[in-house]
Amino acid sequence: MNFNPILLDIAEQIETGRLSIRAVMPGDGAVHFAAVQESIEDLRRYLGHLPWIKEEPSVSNSEKHCRNARSNFIKRESLTYFMYLKADQSFVGALFLLRIDWDIPRFEIGYWCRTGAQRKGYIAEAVSAMTDFAFSQLAAKRVEIRTDAKNVGSWKVAESAGFTLEGTLRNWDRDWSTGALCDLRIYAKIARVDFLLPHEMRSL
Repeated sequence: MNFNPILLDIAEQIETGRLSIRAVMPGDGAVHFAAVQESIEDLRRYLGHLPWIKEEPSVSNSEKHCRNARSNFIKRESLTYFMYLKADQSFVGALFLLRIDWDIPRFEIGYWCRTGAQRKGYIAEAVSAMTDFAFSQLAAKRVEIRTDAKNVGSWKVAESAGFTLEGTLRNWDRDWSTGALCDLRIYAKIARVDFLLPHEMRSL
């Protein structure tokens, strides 16, 4: 019988010591816009190729992004979560499971942190939790983090979360704004035991 990931029940909230990590929802555009507006220079430095970052920040563009992300979540094509501080429910940033291959299963974790919340360990905390979630709840066999070699903060998050650098793809891409060639660092964790696939777990 063919497995359809749409039938999977996937948790929409993950808790860490300091963070509530919640699946994106329609209506999240306003908080997303405020963080993007604050952080647009940082976002464009390394993620400027993404369509929603190329756009001029606005509430409507952020809301469109959130609704598209929600649609992809429902279809299990990518899973977008927003991070909020438990202390005051302020928006910290976003966390993604993307480039999903459910046949393995294999996931890539992506992330960004608003400028005002950087260098406080929030992303490392969230990435560790999302990695555990992927292995324990989604039966991941492989979880990747891919990052521009110049984005030191990003690949230090991967290393602090225990990911192994598997290699660097040289001249992998061009900087969206300058055209300069960029190297890509690929980090990964793999399952140490043979977890059941998500649809197999449902039959236990």
